[in-house]
Amino acid sequence: MRRASDVESEPPGLSAIPGSPYSIFVIKEGYAYTDEEGHMRADGSVTLVKGPQVVLVDTGNPWDGELILRKLQSHGLAAGDITFVVCTHGHSDHVGNLGLFLEATFIVSYDICRRQDTYLDHDFRSGQPYRIDEWLEVIPTPGHSGSDVSLIVHGTQWGTVVVAGDLFEREDDEQDWRELSENPELQARHRDRVRALADVIIPGHGPPFRVTKECIPPADVGSSGPGGTAKAV
Repeated sequence: MRRASDVESEPPGLSAIPGSPYSIFVIKEGYAYTDEEGHMRADGSVTLVKGPQVVLVDTGNPWDGELILRKLQSHGLAAGDITFVVCTHGHSDHVGNLGLFLEATFIVSYDICRRQDTYLDHDFRSGQPYRIDEWLEVIPTPGHSGSDVSLIVHGTQWGTVVVAGDLFEREDDEQDWRELSENPELQARHRDRVRALADVIIPGHGPPFRVTKECIPPADVGSSGPGGTAKAV
């Protein structure tokens, strides 16, 4: 029997994943590299999830605002149409444009804030998912930082998609993700968990990739899918 960490993957070559009721669009693909002068150059992926709710996952760095607004406009959307903003963690290349989306409910790491100063009580620290609706849930996936979260989108044409932030830097990141991790052991456990439940992963600093699973034990999954009761892991 193969463990989740032994799962093989292959790129779907898509920045748009259709589905019903939700479709997913990577409106900015993240990157990370060292330039010729030895400086780290990095920015996080920005992902739009369109359906009954309109969700933006991560908001790039503070210089991405105009680009994000243009991309939203190309989808017939304005900043005020975003109903949820999910920031997978608090690094500056993921939270740089929160101020554009003042009508949204914010899920930033483990904080859920609605309308300026109203915080909702939710226990991510005990492993509890936060269900936005039947098709969308936010799960705790700490390790890269102490309070990372990921968005699960059920029911796309590619199956279950997890927008994972820096839980995965990119598809082929096995050589370097640990160097960027606050807690590599914990992150490794959540990487295995997400591989087990996802058909496609959208990482923090690279294109989406498809996951092909063989013989993953049901107990490793930790999410019930649409209509069920989400299970904390």
